[in-house]
Parts: sequence; C-alpha cells; structure tokens
Amino acid sequence: MAISGEAGLFKFIAQGKNSIVVEHLETKKRSSAFGSAKVSSLEEISVFTEKEDMPLSKVFDLIFDRENGGPAIDHKADPEKLKEYLNEVLPSYDREKVYVSDIRKLVHWYNILQSLGMLVKEEPEKPAEPAETPEAPKAPVQEEKEEKPADEAAPVK
Repeated sequence: MAISGEAGLFKFIAQGKNSIVVEHLETKKRSSAFGSAKVSSLEEISVFTEKEDMPLSKVFDLIFDRENGGPAIDHKADPEKLKEYLNEVLPSYDREKVYVSDIRKLVHWYNILQSLGMLVKEEPEKPAEPAETPEAPKAPVQEEKEEKPADEAAPVK
C-alpha cells in the first residue's frame, strides 16, 4: 500500500482502534497510519490511458516483460527519459494526465517490489466458455419416486 506524504511502500500488519499498523517494505519499521492519512492499496491504483485506465498491476507486468524480470530505469532519471521509458512500456498512456511525478512513483514502486522479489506476474484471463448452442427441446424430466426400504413397505393382505 502507498501512504500519501510517505516515501516508499508499506505492508498492512494490523487494524488498530483509530489507525492501521503498517510496515515499511524496505526499512521494516512499523508505524501507524491514522484515519487522516490517505492510504491506497496498489490494487486500487491505475494509470490513465487514452482509452480506459489500466490497473497498476498490468503496468507492472508490462515493465516486468520489457525488463525480463529485472529492475526498471532509475526513478531519479531525467524527466524526459522517464517519459520516454513509459512511452516504450505503455504507448497509450495519457500524456496530459500522467505527470512525471506519477512516472517516478510508478518506476520506484516497481523497483522496490522487484528488488524484494514481490512481483507476481498476473495470469492472463482465460477466454469465456463458448455459449451453448440451442438444442432441440428436451423431453420433460420425470422425477424419480423415492422408494421405501423393504422393512417400511406397506403390509401385504
């Protein structure tokens, strides 16, 4: 998770009364994030593209593929190099809505997760099962009558 105003990434540890306990992924220091802090799960974050927003996990997959699982460009690189890098990874990103500071965070977060071995490539979605073709109407199914065990059978006269 990311916490606004805090550098790096955090792992959720526990729920407190008025806060959550988090652990910094790099320093392993634990601290509290209070209700006034803007805490975002990485699953909730996406990147603006020209068509629809792309989840951060898919962008990480693209970087992972481009770098063959290795580290990305340094997040402190020149702004033009960062823009060029994201353009190579995600050519459809929205250049008006995605700022250099966003690219820095994205690359920094990727590098943190990569260095800790925490990147897991998402499995591609399986295509939906083909719809069943309509068949000729089936005969109604008759319910089977429950047979009573022999000892409960009706008396014979």
